[in-house]
Amino acid sequence: MPFHVMLAAGARPNFIKVAPVLRALSARGSFRVTLVHTGQHYDDAMSGAFFRLLDMPQPDVNLNVGSASHAVQTARIMERFEPVLEERRPDCIVVFGDVNSTAACALVAAKLLVPAAHVEAGLRSFDRTMPEEINRIVTDALSGLLLTSEPSGRPNLLAEGRPDGSIVEIGNVMIDSLEHMRPQMEARAPWERYGLARGRYGFVTLHRPANVDTPSVLARVLGSLERCAAEVPLLFPVHPRTRSRVQDAGLVLNGALKLVDPVDYLESLALQTGAKVVFTDSGGIQEESSHLGVPCLTLRPNTERPVTVEMGTSTLVGNEPARIEAAFRTVLSGTYKQTQPIPLWDGRAAGRAAAAIEDWLEHSSPRGAQA
Repeated sequence: MPFHVMLAAGARPNFIKVAPVLRALSARGSFRVTLVHTGQHYDDAMSGAFFRLLDMPQPDVNLNVGSASHAVQTARIMERFEPVLEERRPDCIVVFGDVNSTAACALVAAKLLVPAAHVEAGLRSFDRTMPEEINRIVTDALSGLLLTSEPSGRPNLLAEGRPDGSIVEIGNVMIDSLEHMRPQMEARAPWERYGLARGRYGFVTLHRPANVDTPSVLARVLGSLERCAAEVPLLFPVHPRTRSRVQDAGLVLNGALKLVDPVDYLESLALQTGAKVVFTDSGGIQEESSHLGVPCLTLRPNTERPVTVEMGTSTLVGNEPARIEAAFRTVLSGTYKQTQPIPLWDGRAAGRAAAAIEDWLEHSSPRGAQA
């Protein structure tokens, strides 16, 4: 009888990670897979569109929790996930990344004694002002199988007392999705719609509270980006949160930035591919731009993905204009740092995840131990 594995996901970054793991588990023949969507991201642009784009089936269960404060949303997920887990009793659950759904589902599983595996375990920014950092720590503490995406994961987990035998480095499943989408990505030239030329524009994303919630900081960052845009056009799909903060602060931009509506996953990848430089505070875009070989100026003082700085294209510039603009000038001058391929970011991480989950269940689950 195949192992019953429940994949629990709820937000845009989750879907990108779930899709290749779902395919890999289904292809092995030794699993029966149930997909639970918590509904943390619930509209078509943030949820349904990703299922279609990533060739994913519709979820077996949708908890429809919607948006709310961190505490309310986490509580809703736990309340609605518990009866699903009690009724279906899988051999394990698999959770992804660092959103509220991740920690909430892992906590419910722990209370019901259902083993949990965490894909993208061990990432640490060491900044507990980030809600994601709390979710990472909680999820890793509760998970029996820790599937890491980069070399920093293992020492971080060992330092927190996790057993070495529970840690398996599989590589980055987000890169699997990127490679899956590459033919469609390369068939596009979205920059042309904005009157831009390949390799002659920059791509901007900005949404983290540390950059957008304080008006003086937001004004400082946008002012720096506007100065950079005077030299190279910068295309800026504006996150709804950021647009709201700009309006609330009464900021008036000088028009140098090309402000557009948010773009979907495929469009984001294609725009990164054609860019000369990326400015972002997104963890996922640090990874994508590193794999694509595009210079990435990361508008944060820290990162939970240090391999993107050590081997990839990311440079931490924080939100100080002097650092942002100095790094930008190295891109313009052609003196930006050289990068190298990141180990196991090869488009086959999901296959390693599926193999690790099967081995773990065979050796540690009650049913596997009886076989």
